[in-house]
Amino acid sequence: MSDFQGYFKENMEALGLPAPDSLFGSVQSAVTTVTVLLASIDKFGQRATIAELIGAGTRLEKLGMIGTLSAAFYAGACIGSLAVATGRSLSGGTSVADVLLYARVHHLHRPWLAAELYRAPSIHRPKVAGRAAHKHAATRR
Repeated sequence: MSDFQGYFKENMEALGLPAPDSLFGSVQSAVTTVTVLLASIDKFGQRATIAELIGAGTRLEKLGMIGTLSAAFYAGACIGSLAVATGRSLSGGTSVADVLLYARVHHLHRPWLAAELYRAPSIHRPKVAGRAAHKHAATRR
């Protein structure tokens, strides 16, 4: 399982929603599925359900178990999960949001923290090139 797929599935499961691997197993397949969802919503309206989209012949049969769910809600959840999974896979598994949530939960949050994390991404992203340079630059403030 790819990092993206794992993060996407984890986020969708946290929302109580299915994310079949055949529809969301890679960035490309997830984007294609969301594109189909959005095109169908554009065609049939925001109030359309997944079951109605399946009945209209869209390629979403694997979502039949959530047929009564609003297609717009599910598409929104997918878009949010795409953002989370993409951000986490590109950052090596830890996003700024992850760090900020951890800080808040453990009462470590400070008003300046988010700006600092953006200024020096090596703090939370071990794969950032030039980590030592960020550390060195931070000593010169």
